Amino acid sequence: MNNAPYTPHDFQPTDHSLLIRQGGLLPLSADLHCHSHFSDGVLPPEMLAARAAERGVDLWALTDHDEVSGIATAQQAAKQHGMAFLAGAEISVTWLGRTVHIVGLGLDATDPTLLAGLQQTRSGRVNRAKGMADALAKLGMQGAYEGALKFVSNPELISRTHFARYLVEAGHCASMQQVFDQYLHDDGPAYVDLQWAKLEEAVSWIMSAGGVAVIAHPGRYKYSSLEFDTLFKSFKAAGGLGIEVNTGSHRPREYAQYAQVARDYGFLASIGSDFHGPDDGVFDLGSIAPLAADLKPVWQELGHKIS
Repeated sequence: MNNAPYTPHDFQPTDHSLLIRQGGLLPLSADLHCHSHFSDGVLPPEMLAARAAERGVDLWALTDHDEVSGIATAQQAAKQHGMAFLAGAEISVTWLGRTVHIVGLGLDATDPTLLAGLQQTRSGRVNRAKGMADALAKLGMQGAYEGALKFVSNPELISRTHFARYLVEAGHCASMQQVFDQYLHDDGPAYVDLQWAKLEEAVSWIMSAGGVAVIAHPGRYKYSSLEFDTLFKSFKAAGGLGIEVNTGSHRPREYAQYAQVARDYGFLASIGSDFHGPDDGVFDLGSIAPLAADLKPVWQELGHKIS
């Protein structure tokens, strides 16, 4: 994932000051979006760190949904594997009636304002999950709530992904993608809406914690061109600075589309696999193509936050 040529002696993984080069931060390989078992991922943070290091990642971030409990372990494991690390979280917000995810990078994971906001965001998940289970039962799939709980380390963070794992295990669907396509997409027959945080709230929590706010995988959101324009401008007005351009949640052909969005709106560009587990998709840690060379990567604003 190089953004410029380098020779092996340019980088020593245990000396992060050597990421500063030619006036900017240049990690040789970055993956700034993934999930551990503290939210809806499969692996604990230390195993994610090992997997990322094995796959050549130099700058890594853990970005669990509405949760930072894995950050301390992830930071320590990253250090043991010689990787630079950014503390992160992915916060759910409601904007124009749909769910949008905002990634915070370079966070102080002990910030009281951030922690209170994340707790507020998590609080509605259990009732929402029971509602989805009731809807699935009416469709002939009984016991989905209890089944999903088997995949959850913290019941406060039960999500559609946990339901998808159960429905595949129980033989109701052949893949997690099929679960989302048929039942749990935003307008699906078993989807239950939840009023998440406001966009401005999430950005303010991230800024309170000293981080940079990034719109996660914009290609997943079903907005019109005018609505996207309003989203991007509202996000910038609130203090948001970046968007994910190359991500496992985008089709490769969308990379150029969102690179142009970053240019047009003056956004920093981020990159990440959105990895949840070895069997959940085609994109593994460190597997996403590099950002276009003319984009300004988000880590150039976060040098002082890299550990």
